[in-house]
Amino acid sequence: MILSASGWRKVFAISGDEQDRNPEISENDKKIAVTAANVFFDYIKKISGQEIPVISLGIDTRPTGPAIADAMIRALIKKGAIIQYSAVTSAPEIMAYAKKLDGFIYISASHNPIGHNGIKFGTNDGGVLNGTENAKLVKDFTERLNDEKSLEEAYKLAYSCTTSELKKVYDVSDSSKYNALNAYKNFINETITGTENKEYQQDFFGMLDTFIATNPIGVVCDFNGSSRHRCIDKDFFNEHNINFYSINDNEIVHEIIPEAENLVHVAAEMERLQAQGHKEVVLGYMPDCDGDRGNIVYWDDKAKKAVILKAQEVFSLSVLSELTYSIWQHGDEKDFKAAVAVNCPTSMRIEEIAKKLGAQVFRAEVGEANVVNLAKEKRAEGYTVRILGEGSNGGTITYPAAVRDPLNTVFAIIKLLGMRENGLFQMWCEKSGQKFKEDFTLTDVLSTLPVYTTTGVSEPRAVLHVKSNDHAKLKANFQKEFEKSWKEKAPELEKKYGINSWEAVITNGTKETRNVKDFSTSGKGGLKILLKDKSETSIAFIWMRGSGTEPVFRIMCDVKGNNPEMEKALLEWETKLIQAADKI
Repeated sequence: MILSASGWRKVFAISGDEQDRNPEISENDKKIAVTAANVFFDYIKKISGQEIPVISLGIDTRPTGPAIADAMIRALIKKGAIIQYSAVTSAPEIMAYAKKLDGFIYISASHNPIGHNGIKFGTNDGGVLNGTENAKLVKDFTERLNDEKSLEEAYKLAYSCTTSELKKVYDVSDSSKYNALNAYKNFINETITGTENKEYQQDFFGMLDTFIATNPIGVVCDFNGSSRHRCIDKDFFNEHNINFYSINDNEIVHEIIPEAENLVHVAAEMERLQAQGHKEVVLGYMPDCDGDRGNIVYWDDKAKKAVILKAQEVFSLSVLSELTYSIWQHGDEKDFKAAVAVNCPTSMRIEEIAKKLGAQVFRAEVGEANVVNLAKEKRAEGYTVRILGEGSNGGTITYPAAVRDPLNTVFAIIKLLGMRENGLFQMWCEKSGQKFKEDFTLTDVLSTLPVYTTTGVSEPRAVLHVKSNDHAKLKANFQKEFEKSWKEKAPELEKKYGINSWEAVITNGTKETRNVKDFSTSGKGGLKILLKDKSETSIAFIWMRGSGTEPVFRIMCDVKGNNPEMEKALLEWETKLIQAADKI
């Protein structure tokens, strides 16, 4: 079982097959669920100071979710918790709801295949536990699993629950779900508008609604049986007069990860609707199973077809929108300092966008909790960090949210389209020195973004299987191979790509360290080699890090400009060097 801050995950399907849809779990996995619930109860009781903590519990739509939840409910009943079980719930929804409670347990494996499942924990701050706090739970959890006698006693106690005890929890699940949806709707209004002020929210949405009344917008969602089908999406879009269409509402019909290969279904539906005369359909999205991530398809009015945006493009568009919106809201304030917090492998196009808008970019190690905590640190230093996230997977986090959310992503784009008079896109064009046209479309907006060629996170060539479990040693070996190869390839790199020098950068948690001399000091964190031209400007990078949620080593390359040949060559070079390092 992988025990990262992003989630504790394993294959829970009883057969061990990651594609198995069987809802049963083994007795050992029930013990894991019971132990995890007990560990979290003791943790939340201690940090909240509540003798009887109120804990929200929810699941995504994976088949094994109800069985894991049942085991955890039994354990929490015997611990004396007040349990708010909302059954199928999206991640942003349960985190918004938990802000009024003491904490939450969310049963999900995010984008992993259907036979996987997992557990996320959080308090009432709107996000998952950070790495430090998660480590405390992991230590307690592993110690309890290694104590066979205590483990067996805890399991027997949990499964001594009476039918009436369980019924009390399940009977209030409908009201818990209702409360979770209401909490989430109120919170999404705050994140989209950037304020708790109800009057401001009403005026802002009134402005958008007025634009949409004369310029209809349609949105298509491929729910793929995810938790978002039982969320606020349909009602929220309809409330703002946005025509909403959906497919695959109740069943997971294809792979869960919302990357290009799975966005073809929503693209096809957009093209079908357009052909039927629904010319207002300009956006589509597909969430993952827990509903905290949704990548985008848009209608290209010039090519007359639905186009799948790459994850890095989705994030860039969100950053452009929310940075300009932040300036629109606060630009006249004396101490306003705009910033963006991103993970290490986010494309350098974010620096280009931010620079033109007078904002700073700060980078953390991969992991949602790392980026959220980095943004928190920068706010404490006086920065306004409205937009943050992991560009490498398209995940947009809009403050005050501390989790990715497809509604925030879609509405970031709708803001760009709907705020016309002295609006966001006009501001971007003026500050970036590009021509603005009043009757712009999303195609026009996208044409103004900096162009980069970036490896997709779900591409087969972005994933390596290495033998070494010691990532520090592997990176030390990689350094030897890289420095040796650099001496040989330097003339060729300069001649073909204009690369003259390099700089090593590492990220661990919320800390980024530049000009690193010893690659191994990154440990299990991220390692990036910036490749620079003769003016010392970074024109490409290669990056690597062992996954915290899957048994793989992730790599990628980012290149300035439309240059797939250069991106391919640099990634192949990185791959060969890592493979050579893995043999030492």
